[in-house]
Amino acid sequence: MMPLPHRHLTSMLVRREGDLFLFDAGEGTQVSLRRLNLRWKKINAIFISHTHADHITGLPGLLMLSSQVDRDEPLYIYGPPKIAEYVESSRRVLDMYINYDIIVKEIQAPAVCYEGDGFRIRAFPLRHTKTCYGYALEEDMRPGAFHPERAAERGVPRGPLWSRLQAGQTVQSVDGMDVKPEDVLGSPRSGRKVSYITDSLYFPEVAAEVSGSDLLVCEGMFERELLPSAVEKKHMAAFQAATIARDAGGVKKLALIHYSPRYTDHDLRILLDEARQVFPETVLSKDRLRFPIDNVD
Repeated sequence: MMPLPHRHLTSMLVRREGDLFLFDAGEGTQVSLRRLNLRWKKINAIFISHTHADHITGLPGLLMLSSQVDRDEPLYIYGPPKIAEYVESSRRVLDMYINYDIIVKEIQAPAVCYEGDGFRIRAFPLRHTKTCYGYALEEDMRPGAFHPERAAERGVPRGPLWSRLQAGQTVQSVDGMDVKPEDVLGSPRSGRKVSYITDSLYFPEVAAEVSGSDLLVCEGMFERELLPSAVEKKHMAAFQAATIARDAGGVKKLALIHYSPRYTDHDLRILLDEARQVFPETVLSKDRLRFPIDNVD
């Protein structure tokens, strides 16, 4: 896979509550990141799908650029076998100046590889020409909506006690009775989910990994007519990405990524049309395209 003048290689950045997570770092990633109005040099962790050049050649530049700012926390890099060797050899051969800790963790999927406050990032195996992982960032279930009238009916006065109930704590009413969160909260609400799949044969079992995704970013490298070529190279056609989104259940939007360079920007409409025949809520991703994902109450 090669970059085109207006189409950099594969990468996805997720911003959540001030944290930044980068998935893959193809050639040109740092160029796009510099054009975003984000504190991208404060990326918390990088997740690599596999060690083919078009997914990791942007990594050395990112590591060196991040040394241009003060960084107190380490940068974590997660990926399949040989990612540690790649990072270490790049640092040695390029004689990198790095003024912060880099912690590389080789993982074996399926696995939860990163956990934060109220969310986790999970890796799952794909089927490519070498070990390759997909990733899903999943938030915990959120408490149900707070019903102030229920709290008032049970003798809980407005103020700090309401906040404690919303935080999941049992409080006492003015009459000394216990009031539990479930007495005043609605049903638990789902958190958000973003999933990322690239460089894989289609196989129906992968749909379960991305079920309930608010956004599924998935490769759609070829049109249906070139399916034999996709199978030979262990990639997917766009309609197969759409099939995953449809069969997973609960996917709200599919963003195609990782197009064959044979397609001009105008030709990409072929991939989009074939995907939308299967899953209408499909869009074409492009450099620096943003997808706001709000909680649904």
